[in-house]
Amino acid sequence: MSKALYRKYRPICLDNVVGQPQVTEPLSNSLKQGKVNHAYLFIGPRGTGKTSVARIFAHEVNGFKYEVEDDYVDIVEIDGASNRGIDNIRELREKAAIAPTSGKYKIYIIDEVHMLTKEAFNALLKTLEEPPKHVIFIMATTDAYKVPVTITSRAQTYTFKLADAKIMTDFLRKVADEEKIKIEDEALKIIVRRGGGSFRDSLSLLDQISTLSDAEITKELVISAMGLPEDEKILNLLDNYAMGDLDKISAALKDLLSAGVKPETIAEELIERIIAEPKQEFLSLLAKLPDVKAPFAEAKLLVALVSGRVLPEHPFSRRTFSSSTSYTGSQTEPPAPQANLSGPSRIYVSERENQKMPLKKDISDTRPAQTTQNIAFDWNSFVNKVQSLNDAVYLQLMKTSHELMGNTLHIYPEKKIVKTILSRDNNKRILSEAAEGVKIEIHEIDEKPTTHTKDEMLSKISDIMGGEVRNDTGGNPFEE
Repeated sequence: MSKALYRKYRPICLDNVVGQPQVTEPLSNSLKQGKVNHAYLFIGPRGTGKTSVARIFAHEVNGFKYEVEDDYVDIVEIDGASNRGIDNIRELREKAAIAPTSGKYKIYIIDEVHMLTKEAFNALLKTLEEPPKHVIFIMATTDAYKVPVTITSRAQTYTFKLADAKIMTDFLRKVADEEKIKIEDEALKIIVRRGGGSFRDSLSLLDQISTLSDAEITKELVISAMGLPEDEKILNLLDNYAMGDLDKISAALKDLLSAGVKPETIAEELIERIIAEPKQEFLSLLAKLPDVKAPFAEAKLLVALVSGRVLPEHPFSRRTFSSSTSYTGSQTEPPAPQANLSGPSRIYVSERENQKMPLKKDISDTRPAQTTQNIAFDWNSFVNKVQSLNDAVYLQLMKTSHELMGNTLHIYPEKKIVKTILSRDNNKRILSEAAEGVKIEIHEIDEKPTTHTKDEMLSKISDIMGGEVRNDTGGNPFEE
């Protein structure tokens, strides 16, 4: 059985480590100078070489020849995820007191150290404070913020980084040539992109792709084998999003899904494109894409693509969907300062009124009666203005659905208390001031929007998914 590429090309000395000079150079210098610390902490994303460097360093400290499969009793590897309790660390402390057998040091490599319990960390801290002279701890973690400061302050910390795309491409090209894998440069770039800077993930992908064909592996073959969308289709989807055209968005999405591309993959590709070329109009989409996952990944992706965008085909000129409305199915409120709901001055009186400053005259009282003429209105700008005027009113506003018809903004509270609060004179005055020319109408809780945008969205999703959209309880995934 042939060895997996990520194991075959695992470095066996510090000079072989690729793309981490900020770690390997100071460690090499410390070995040359004989200055070895009693504790090290390696932090960084997965697949960047933390464990490999820990093993190499452990062998070089003791002067052992390193082979990937060797087994020295003085080098002990511990999985922090499965040995995370205080009893495990107590056992480690007892064994650490025993002198090394063949090397100068007894070295403990604790992988995923952040998984230790609080009690286990406290037990480990005691050993780090008064370590035996013959013991070295090398701890590795992907979540450094979970490691107590009392631990990190007693260890030398080294940060591993995701590999640069060029470094990774050159490395994979070298591996491909040595393994006699015929692959186009463009196909190799896709593997590098999907590997995300992780050496292990990138080598695993190359290993997987190498079995596709005895002939040269092309870009198209890699895209097909990995279930990736074509670049043009992703760019087309972003263009449709920028235009806010629900029909074109759903058609482009259906095309991708019918080709076998997973919604999670589409979301990943969109994220990568937006980060590569960030634009203001894509930032709200970027915030929603990480939530595209099971269950209802297809529905969540479509909602992310239409949420917050203008839909010009509706009977009113401009309309947006907010993540707080019933249209998107997500009732999560955006973060906002906590308000004391029992304090009437905070809820019902704006900051200007508290300062005895006159509020802008209620434009809804002086404006002519509603006409059929539509006006431009941006819901996001409106709620931001409300928040700047009064946080508590903003909190209640985020518990509503809305629609703009003509020059009237219709607000549909989810609960009676929300309707009561927003209907107070001072709070309606705040809403009117923020609306800047749009009339505000607050409906009863049993009233619903007159348009059927949510139904339209469900119809689009059902069409894309090839059937009725229902959740596990038989209901609508957009409803609580």
